[in-house]
Amino acid sequence: MSVSQSSAASSSTSSSSKRESEEDKKNSQPLIPGLPEEIAELCLTYLPYPHIAFVRSVSASWNRVIISPAFSLYRKSLSLCLPYLFVFAVHKSTAMIQWQAMDLRSGRWFVLPPMPCPKAVCPPSFACSSIPRQGKIFVVGGMRSDTETPMRSIIIYRTLANKWSLASPMPTARSFCASGNINGKIVAVGGSGSNVGESITAVECYDPENDTWMELSNLPLGLARYDSAVVGHKMYVTEGWTWPFLFSPRGAVYDSQRDTWQMMSDGMKEGWTGISVVLDGRLFVISEHGDCPMKLYIPESDTWQYVGGDKLPRGLMQRPFAVSGAEGRIFVVSCGLNVAIGRIYDEADGKCCAEWEVVCAPEAFKEFAPSNCQVVYA
Repeated sequence: MSVSQSSAASSSTSSSSKRESEEDKKNSQPLIPGLPEEIAELCLTYLPYPHIAFVRSVSASWNRVIISPAFSLYRKSLSLCLPYLFVFAVHKSTAMIQWQAMDLRSGRWFVLPPMPCPKAVCPPSFACSSIPRQGKIFVVGGMRSDTETPMRSIIIYRTLANKWSLASPMPTARSFCASGNINGKIVAVGGSGSNVGESITAVECYDPENDTWMELSNLPLGLARYDSAVVGHKMYVTEGWTWPFLFSPRGAVYDSQRDTWQMMSDGMKEGWTGISVVLDGRLFVISEHGDCPMKLYIPESDTWQYVGGDKLPRGLMQRPFAVSGAEGRIFVVSCGLNVAIGRIYDEADGKCCAEWEVVCAPEAFKEFAPSNCQVVYA
């Protein structure tokens, strides 16, 4: 090596070492001057969502602590992660899509960052699921409205980072499909293909830990107008009744422990007359006709029981609805993003009842309608 080459190499090494030294110094800055590190980290864990993501830019030290897996685990151990209602909203005139989140303690709303997807999409064509305790929302499939072609994408929102990211695409492009969280994995079921009238029977499972997909047993039949629910290790998928009730709905049940499908029981599919929600391992349906009565499925007798107590306050709640549930409460989002919160309780005779209150949304939301909603902890 020549003297000039040696000098250049030495200079490059010196510059690199200097940069690393400056970076180490930057990362070693105290989190909060004057406080021990463990006390400063404890202070950061008490920052409320979504401010945690915003303050990552304060310093490299703050960012390093907040993005570490231990930070999230520590917040959970202190029960600092609280439920928020995330709503996939669609502007009725422009078809613009927007994710909103409501703080269930204060009723305050805030807007999430834009979801990374093509501008021209059909909002109802997406399927949404979540892993609530991990603070993650998954948006599966969808259809481009400019080309009318299904999509292979799965888009993930993480509350800790307050940002979206694209995951490994699905093996099968699909729109208007069903999806559900079974034991921490996202299952995509059926849907529509590229050709007119094409029903997809392929079922695929996404593992968020490894960012990988695997094939599961196919649906035994092609379905349309999906509604779905996961109870325990089983996923229920149905067409449900739709006006004007021209034919009886069909449905199927997936057993994740056996990787098998079977036809849905007659009692379950005949009574599945609206949108479903699972709360504490019990399956409820809010009917989409009349005054929207709510029913509870009784597996032992394969029947549905009407829920007593208050009725859904229809005066302030206009279709379409989106529904989710957590901690003994059902959350129904309506047109204009008004939210009806139903507290579910059992009377002495065992009858299930509901008690409702409505949280009215800001006037600025009056042109938005819900496409989906998820209760997620953040």
